[in-house]
Amino acid sequence: MKKKILVDINHPAHVHLFRHFIGEMKAAGYEVFVTAKNVESIVSLLTRYGIPFILTGRKKDGLFWKYIVEFFHVLNVLWLVVTKRIEYGIGVSMVLPVVSTVTGMKSFCLDDDDVAVTPVFGKFVSWADVNLTPSALAYENRGPNHVCHASFHELAYLHPNRFTPDPAILDEVGVVPHEPFFVLRFNAFKAHHDEGAQGLSMEQKRALVALLEPHGKLFITTERSIDPELKKYQVPVSPEKIHSLMYYASLFIGDSQTMTSEAALLGTPAIKLNSFAGRLSIPNELEQRYELCYSFLPGDFDKMLLQINKLLETPDLKAEWNRRKERMLADKIDLTTFLVGFVTNYPESFSQVNQKVVHDSLS
Repeated sequence: MKKKILVDINHPAHVHLFRHFIGEMKAAGYEVFVTAKNVESIVSLLTRYGIPFILTGRKKDGLFWKYIVEFFHVLNVLWLVVTKRIEYGIGVSMVLPVVSTVTGMKSFCLDDDDVAVTPVFGKFVSWADVNLTPSALAYENRGPNHVCHASFHELAYLHPNRFTPDPAILDEVGVVPHEPFFVLRFNAFKAHHDEGAQGLSMEQKRALVALLEPHGKLFITTERSIDPELKKYQVPVSPEKIHSLMYYASLFIGDSQTMTSEAALLGTPAIKLNSFAGRLSIPNELEQRYELCYSFLPGDFDKMLLQINKLLETPDLKAEWNRRKERMLADKIDLTTFLVGFVTNYPESFSQVNQKVVHDSLS
C-alpha cells in the first residue's frame, strides 16, 4: 500500500519550495496530495508545473478574514487527511500542526522567520511533530522537535543541483548577453505577519526608476496590480521564468523578502528596503556573513540610493558576486535532497539527529 503525504501550499514561493520534493516523493512511491490557496499566482504555477492540487479557499485581506479563511482551511485539510488516511503533512503552514494534533498524521513544518517577528506563526508551528528551520535560527528555543538544516528555503529550487538558468530569457525580454538591466519587485504587504509593515513608497519607486533608467532596461514585477505610471516597465515573462531573469540581471532592488533572498542566492547583487530590515536572521546571514545583499529601513532611502550608486560604479560586479555565491554554496546543502531523505527515513532520521544543525543530506 502506498504511503500518503500532503503538501500544503500557501504562497507562490511554496510552489517552488516543494515542486521538486513532490516529484521525488512520487518517484519514491508516495501518493502525494497538494492543497493550495486559491490565489492566481499559486494556481498558475501549479498548473504550469503540472502538479494536481485541491483548492482550500481564497486569501483575504484583514486579520479577521484571514483567520476565518484559515478556520475553513483547517476543516478542508482535516477532512482530506481523515478520508484519505494521510500519514505525513509538510508545508510552511499553520494548518498542518493543528490537524496533526487531532489525527494520526505526522506534521513537518518549515519556517525561516524568527519567532520574535512572526510570533503567531511560530506558536502554531511549535505544535508540529518536526519543526524544520535553517541553521541561522538554531539560537531559538523551539522545543525538542526543532531540527535545523544547513540550507535556505530557496536552495530547494535554486541550488545548482536544481536550477539551470535559461539564456533564452534574454531574447524574450529584448536584451543581449552582458547588456545591463535591472529587476525591481514591489510587495503588497498583505500577509498576517505584515500588519503595519512598510516598503517602498510611490515617490521612492519613481526615484529608483529615475536613477536606474540611464544605466539599463528596467523590469518591474509586483505582487498585485502595478501602478499605472509604472506599467510600461512591467516584466513581460511568465512567473516560472523569473528566476532566470533575476540570474542574468545586473541588480535586483525591491521591498520583497523572498525575492531579495532569491536574487542573492543566484549571485545577483540584491538591495531591499522595508521595515523588516535587520530584524530577520536569514537575510542577516546573507548580508553579513556572505555579503550577497543589502537591507535598509524605510527611513534610510538616501543610504540605499548611495549603495546602489556604489554598485553601479563597481567593475566586474557580477564576477565578484559569483565568488561570494560560491563561498555560500560551499557551506550549504540542497534542501530538497535533505527533505526527501528526512521524510522517507522518518522517524529514524529524527532520532539520528543528535545536534541541531544537520550538515548531511540524509539521502
